[in-house]
This record gives sequence, structure tokens and C-alpha cells, in this order.
Amino acid sequence: MTNVFLYYDFNTFFKDESDAFSGNEICFSELNSEHFLIFEKNAENYNLYISKYKSKKEVGKNKPELLEMIIENYDKSIPEHRVAIRRYFE
Repeated sequence: MTNVFLYYDFNTFFKDESDAFSGNEICFSELNSEHFLIFEKNAENYNLYISKYKSKKEVGKNKPELLEMIIENYDKSIPEHRVAIRRYFE
């Protein structure tokens, strides 16, 4: 998973304080000034979300304006999972 995080420029994991992710650790990559892809680390699994915030400073601190799960239990060995994340960066 480290390669995925580095390739798509995700920041380091930090504890979510907004309760949007049940206090789990999250990391995010900025798509534009308001939209972000977020990985939630839940035990040994990673869930991928698309979200909307007013600014990058709100991620992990405030609840998002929009939050939609894209992939539950992301697995980089599954082609559909790789395609799903790649389409946001094209």
C-alpha cells in the first residue's frame, strides 16, 4: 500500500478528529481545493472515499460536506480497485 500512497501523493496517516471516520486514522490526496480522496485505515483494511470540504485544513477536523465510499477493503492487487483510484487522477 505504501507504493499507492506515494504514487498518488497521499499525506501521512493521522487520527481523524471529526468522527466522520469513527476516530480511525486517515490520509488524503488533494484532487482540487475542495475535493479529496481519503483512505481510512480500519485495523488492517483500507477504505477509500471521495469527499468535499471547504478547504484542506478541515480534513480530519470537521465533518465533510460530502462523503462517499468508493471502495471498501481496498486491495491494490484487484484491477477494479486500481482503475477506480486512477480515474480520479486522470
